[in-house]
Amino acid sequence: MLVTGQTGFKGSWLSLWLQQLGAEVTGFALPPSTTPSLFDAARIGGLIDHVEGDVRDYAAVRAVVERARPELIFHLAAQPLVRLSYAEPVETYATNVMGTVHVLEAARQNGQVAGIVCVTSDKCYANREWIWPYRENDPMGGHDPYSSSKGCAELAAAAWRSSYFEADGPALATVRAGNVIGGGDWSQDRLIPDLVRAFEAGTPPLIRSPEAVRPWQHVLEALGGYLAIAERLLAGDRSFADAWNFGPSDEDARPVGWMVERMRAAWSGGGSDLPETRLDTGPRPHEAGLLRLDSSKARAALGWQPALTLDRALEWIVAWHKAVAAGEDARAVTLGQIEAYVAAAGAPVRKAA
Repeated sequence: MLVTGQTGFKGSWLSLWLQQLGAEVTGFALPPSTTPSLFDAARIGGLIDHVEGDVRDYAAVRAVVERARPELIFHLAAQPLVRLSYAEPVETYATNVMGTVHVLEAARQNGQVAGIVCVTSDKCYANREWIWPYRENDPMGGHDPYSSSKGCAELAAAAWRSSYFEADGPALATVRAGNVIGGGDWSQDRLIPDLVRAFEAGTPPLIRSPEAVRPWQHVLEALGGYLAIAERLLAGDRSFADAWNFGPSDEDARPVGWMVERMRAAWSGGGSDLPETRLDTGPRPHEAGLLRLDSSKARAALGWQPALTLDRALEWIVAWHKAVAAGEDARAVTLGQIEAYVAAAGAPVRKAA
């Protein structure tokens, strides 16, 4: 199978999980955008057929699809940061919209791809800042370039599904997760990586928007949903070729300030030896204040539900970073958490034959 964006945080976790399941994986992505990165720390390039390339280059995308001859494509390659999208809007749309179009069209032209799982975002919805969680049939939108680009990617996928894939061709699903968190994320301008960096350095974390509410969830929760959808698509059930939300339990949509205090407690073991946080009072672009996802469709049709509480997810993140900082092998630590998650979730996917 083909994974785009395997050098990113979520793509690295997915590539390791697929490899553990016995899949033959080809990855297509730019080099890791951070140093360090989970891709490098866990030596994922040695486990898969790693191809460097840019989804903005249609010829390169088509070439890797022809090379890999995948039965299934997981499309994760993206510009994933809201704040960066304000600074680089053209790059954001080129990657998130045209990159998606390139993958869909390459799959269409190839003629052998059975299924596509296209990863977008919980931010694809027209956010009205209301208390009700968003459902899959709510309107697409987005105030900022990142959110808008993800809504556009959803619209493009829907157009390819109805124009080319409705009766034959790949079964195409789009998946929208919450704010994914987990060990091995060193991205800039993300809450958990920013906290980990500050805690490791012993410096006061700088946070913004402590009252903003997000649907936080461990990365394995989202990936478990993606894999469950992939199984249905490969089984030939085209009723799953649709849009899907994979979000946390209602009580785990929490404010930023709550997350900071829980991470401080988990990192310090309940002590208070960490520096106090500081509020970023500088100018900043608009970011949504309230966002929730309705995942009742996935619960009803897939039997999918979160296996980890948010507190447990934070404990796993702290354990991951402290283990790696102490010299443990990042690949082994990551695979250990995948095995623990599969056990907790009741083995949501089967090993490849």
